[in-house]
Amino acid sequence: MKDCLFCKIINKEIKSEIIYESDNVLVFKDINPHAPVHLLAVPKKHINSIAEIDKLDSKQALELLSVIAKTAKDIGLDKSGFRVVTNTGSSAGQSVNHLHFHILGKRNFKWPPG
Repeated sequence: MKDCLFCKIINKEIKSEIIYESDNVLVFKDINPHAPVHLLAVPKKHINSIAEIDKLDSKQALELLSVIAKTAKDIGLDKSGFRVVTNTGSSAGQSVNHLHFHILGKRNFKWPPG
């Protein structure tokens, strides 16, 4: 999508610190972190939110979730714990209309969030 911030990162039009990349998934550091570790995992195919997850085929959706788990393990978050969050819609805090998962770690979190 032409005006999508994450599509521009995916297409390397905007620089980002990339942690992982495959044909279908990109993981990069959040530029406004809310934890010592704050990564974003996005499908390269543009979909607005998890409400449109059916626009990804099951292989792409599974890869996205598997990459989140593997990335967390690779950087040691599996030992102390981590949080994975996706916001859907502006009232839930979604600021970029491209499905993305926040991977947050290396601090204590409270429940309920927000």
